[in-house]
Amino acid sequence: MLTRQHGLICLGTGQPPTDDTFKAQSEDCLFLDVYAPSNANTNSKLPVYFFIQGGGFVSNSNSNYNGSGLVAAGDHGLIVVTFNYRVGAYGFLTDGDRATPNNGLWDQVKALEWVHKHIAKFGGDPKHVVIGGDSAGAASVSYHLTRGGGRNYGLFIGAAAESVSFSTVLTTKESQYLYDGFAVRAGCATKDSLQCLRSKSTKELQEANVNVQPLHGAQNPQLFAWNPVIDGDFITELPYDAYKKGHFIRVPVIVGDDTNGGTSFAPQDTTTLPEMNTFLRDQFPLLTPSDLETIDALYPNANDTCPHVGCRWRQVSDAYGQMRYMCPGLYISQQYVSRRSPSWAYRWNVEDPAQIAQGLGVPHTVEVHAIFGPTNTKGAPASYNGSNAHAVTVAQGYWTSFIRTLNPNTHRAPGSAAWTSRGRLVVNTGGRSQMEDISGNLRRACQFFADIGSRIRQ
Repeated sequence: MLTRQHGLICLGTGQPPTDDTFKAQSEDCLFLDVYAPSNANTNSKLPVYFFIQGGGFVSNSNSNYNGSGLVAAGDHGLIVVTFNYRVGAYGFLTDGDRATPNNGLWDQVKALEWVHKHIAKFGGDPKHVVIGGDSAGAASVSYHLTRGGGRNYGLFIGAAAESVSFSTVLTTKESQYLYDGFAVRAGCATKDSLQCLRSKSTKELQEANVNVQPLHGAQNPQLFAWNPVIDGDFITELPYDAYKKGHFIRVPVIVGDDTNGGTSFAPQDTTTLPEMNTFLRDQFPLLTPSDLETIDALYPNANDTCPHVGCRWRQVSDAYGQMRYMCPGLYISQQYVSRRSPSWAYRWNVEDPAQIAQGLGVPHTVEVHAIFGPTNTKGAPASYNGSNAHAVTVAQGYWTSFIRTLNPNTHRAPGSAAWTSRGRLVVNTGGRSQMEDISGNLRRACQFFADIGSRIRQ
């Protein structure tokens, strides 16, 4: 197996400016790793999987994942590329004038361009690159699909998005408040604040790189302070608008989510409806009282222990998880299917005993541990090496098949379900797979979120 030595990862928001932080993180962080079969040569022309890690655009949360498990699962017939991109203030700060917006996304483009120029040297086929990613990485996949109003730049021929995230998307002008607050915290309340920031040390900048500013109209800071913005170049419109209008590249796509994508984020001590609604509005401050009333009705509280502390945690988790992750993913898939472009939707429903005991259910992006293999990631559920090991085989079968042939069924694991574009595939505990229809309750919720999506800037 050919690999590259790992470099430092990109500095994340909220990481303290200490020696321990700087041992692992740096501004000098744009490294990539190539995982290729050891017998690959310049004539191999192997399919390439280009993985974009997540982290809410404020951290590199899937850094240094080992792609060798995917290479082996694909019969040593593919190459995996992982890489870092700038995040937080370093990747998404803009003053609306001289500071280029969306640098983190442009880092991804540069890495893709590097792959096209050099991957043949490792045995890869630059004409067969499939992009993938989880969470913010999946949101990045979505932005690449809609880049420039849906223009195809020829950088990839397929895409897999695990837990797409539709956040509140601002324009460069609207995001000025983040820049101003960062400049003030860094001691750059000056006429030329950008030049002042450029003169600061990494330690000084990192001291100011904290999440303390609420979105306009919110009471508390959103979960992830820095996000891509509408710049009129990379991003020309809101995600819901782009997909509604068909402004996306027609390539085969896999899009899906986990059953309980919101449990990792919603406050576990949420007890009252006002607390639930405040949390949702902190993330999406353009939600109106009427919107919140509808959401409260769509997600009734089944916990009869209220007002016991935390009795509305699952309620707010379901609302947030489906609003930000599951429903956007289903919407993308539906728009592809409606335009007769190949699309496969999924729900990961593999229950790990420890996560169930914590009340997390099947949490956000947990399927990535199965896709890469639990020994190749960080923090994989223990059951993925035990009772749920077959789920790993099933996931790797579908994903490596898609990477190699642009169809998840070609080399799927023996006994796994044929994955069709009608409904969605569900992978259950133990790796049992089947097709399912979208439930009426979820369908109603997703329709509501799609109806208000543009108005609340998703």
